[in-house]
This record gives sequence, C-alpha cells and structure tokens, in this order.
Amino acid sequence: MSSDNLQQAALAEQLLDLAARSGAEAAEVFQSQSLAHPVFFEANRLKQLESSQSEGIALRVWKDGRPGLAVAYGPVEAQVLVDRAIALSSLNEPETIELSLNSNHDYPDVGQAIPVETLVEWGREAIALIREAYPEVLCIAEWECEAEVTRLVNSHGLDCGYTDTTLSCYLSAEWVRGEDFLSVADGQTQRNSLDPIALAQQILQRLEWTQQNVAPPVGRVPVLFTAKAADMLWGTVQAALNGKQVIERASPWSDRLGEPVTSTDLTLSQQPADGPFSCPFDDEGTPTQPITFIKDGILQLFYTDRTIGRLLGSGTTGNGFRPGLGSYPTPGLFNMLIQPQFKPLEDLIATLEHGLVVDQMLGGGAGISGEFSVNVDLGYRVHKGEIVGRVKDTMVAGNVYTALKNLVELGGDAEWNGSCYTPSLIVEGLSTTGRS
Repeated sequence: MSSDNLQQAALAEQLLDLAARSGAEAAEVFQSQSLAHPVFFEANRLKQLESSQSEGIALRVWKDGRPGLAVAYGPVEAQVLVDRAIALSSLNEPETIELSLNSNHDYPDVGQAIPVETLVEWGREAIALIREAYPEVLCIAEWECEAEVTRLVNSHGLDCGYTDTTLSCYLSAEWVRGEDFLSVADGQTQRNSLDPIALAQQILQRLEWTQQNVAPPVGRVPVLFTAKAADMLWGTVQAALNGKQVIERASPWSDRLGEPVTSTDLTLSQQPADGPFSCPFDDEGTPTQPITFIKDGILQLFYTDRTIGRLLGSGTTGNGFRPGLGSYPTPGLFNMLIQPQFKPLEDLIATLEHGLVVDQMLGGGAGISGEFSVNVDLGYRVHKGEIVGRVKDTMVAGNVYTALKNLVELGGDAEWNGSCYTPSLIVEGLSTTGRS
C-alpha cells in the first residue's frame, strides 16, 4: 500500500474514533480518489497533455438518531470535519440508521493503466485515417486513462475498497461545406485498450452517409436509433425502475410487477462486473449483484437502496449510490445492459422500406413521463433499405413507453455508452417533422 493510501486509511479510522468521542452513535466514511491523464487534440493536432488528481472524503454521522453529512476535498483537519457533521445533524430529523455490518474486503484492482504516449499514438492514428479520406475535415479529440479508488468504512466494522481503471476516447470530425456545417462524433469506453481504427471507421461511415442533404420523412415512420442515440430511451426506463419513484407513485410501472411493460423482445439487466466500469459494492457497502429487471418484456423487479428497500418491503438490491460526494445514497442503476440480438446496423437499415435513422440529438431526455420532442442533430433518411442522405431541421416526438411497446427489432451492434450497454433498435409509434 502506498504512503498516500496509508494516510487515507489512517484518516478514516481517526474520523470514526473522533465521531464516537463526540457523541455519535454511528458514523461512516466514504473516500474517493481519482487520477486522470487526458490527451487533447484540436484542429487535427496534439494540443495539450494533462494530469489531474482529486480526492474527497465524506463523513456521515448519526447523533441522537439525527444524520449529519460533511465533505472535504484535499487535505482536511479531522476534528473540524467531525464538528461540522455533528453540528449539521442537529438540524435534521431522526431517521433509521441504515449501515452495512462487519465486513472487511479489499477487492482486486480492475483495469490496466495505459501510458500517455500510447494515448497520443492512438489519437494521431484515428485522425490520420479520417483525414486521409477527407482532408478538409477538422478533428477534435480527447483520449484518457482514469483510475478511481473508492473506500468505505463505518463504525459497524465495514471496511471495503477497490480501484477501477477505465479508458475512454471521444472524436469529432467537423466539416464545413459552403454554408452547411456538419459535426460527426463518436467515442469508446473500454478496459485495457481502445481501438482507434474502429472509431475512425465509424466516423468515416457517417461522413459517407452525409454526402448529400435530403428532405426528411414526415409523419409516423419507423425510427432507428443507433447505439449512441438509444441512451435517450433508456434514461426513462432507468427512472421508471427506480424504487424511489415507485414509493412516490411517480413511476408508471409502480403497480406493474409481473406484467408486460415493453415488447417481448426486450430483456434488461444490471451486470456490475461487466463493461468498462466495475462496482463490487454500492455506496452503502452492500455487494452489488447481477439482476434482471425486465425479462422478455415482463417487469421483474425495481432497484433500491437500504431505505427504499425497507419501505417497499423488498430489501436493498445493492443499488444505493451517491449522485455526488456531498449527497446521501439514493437508488441508482449501474452497468445497465440491454440484451442485443444479432443483426449489424447495416442489416437493420436494410429492413426499412422507408424511415429515419437518428444518430445524434440535441436537447435533453424524456424524463419519467416518457414524453419527448428532440431535434435531430445528425440523422439520415432511409429509402428501400438504403441511406439516401442526411436530414436537417428535423424533429422526432413521441412517448418512450409507447415506443418500447412498439419495438420492431434490436440490433447486434451493442456498445458501452458510459455504463449503459445498448444496441441499435427500430421502434414505431413516433412522429417526425421537418422542412424540405
């Protein structure tokens, strides 16, 4: 263990001891550290190399059953942090203390760090491939290796931690054609290695599809969301599966356990050990686990933290996460996986007699209501199974829940967008509008 880690471990133990001496009947320390090495490219050239490091600590105490949360970033005086948490606890109402019991587990490190020189080489390779085909294009890119260290200890004997190393990249190709401005972007989030050739090929394919602008289809037509655009749909699904939304009667699926809520083609699960991020335990110290929430369209389970699980009577599913270091744990979904089918994107497109492909969108998601109306930032018209050009000034509107009940087909091209693994998909029941 490094000297920094030893100091952090000693600080956590000191905070628990000082909290007990200050009259707290229970306490919890959450520590987070990150070290990132981003590499930036601008106008096709290497612009900047950075190294950024951050660390933060959150102390949660209960005195007379009242919770208090204090947060510090960087060096901290232990007694000052304890005094602040104790003082804040006096402002809150008493609550049930929800803490994991005695467990001591250091999970193995996951992921492999990559040298900055390799990140630079990957960035140059991807940009060179794009400019070889389109010399007039300007590329912007970021390639990054980030390691995150998490540790959670509490006064009930819990002590667990892990280190997670993730690679990510983002590449945007900007093309000015007279008065027409085009921006095509894509990225990867992976373990151990990134694939600059595959990323460049995705960008090149989109540039080929945008050779000419065409009028958008209008009315109710099949809409194909590519893997990177499908996130908009899954954000609504995550909200509907949230046990807190069920308690508040905000989820339209609150009374639908065991009933069909989507097309029978859809199976959705959580896989904490898969993908570019790992999470062996949640921010309450509960071990995470693989869970199927929707199976063949049937709603199986909601995800919960300790508090919401107690209120629902189901217990925690190991999904108590902090939106930020200064926040209390709340239900959150991690590594959501939509079971893909088999067809590549090109074969999905070939099934459409006419329709719209949505690849990039402007604006936010649908929210838990499911209603949305978004501008298509990058989209293509399909005619007789082929993309005939790029559409502009186009909007897509509808309801996520209705669309997922009218799911036509899932693709086999699933990829990780952050911690969501999704393929492309075709849905019906949406309306498109646009200008010729």
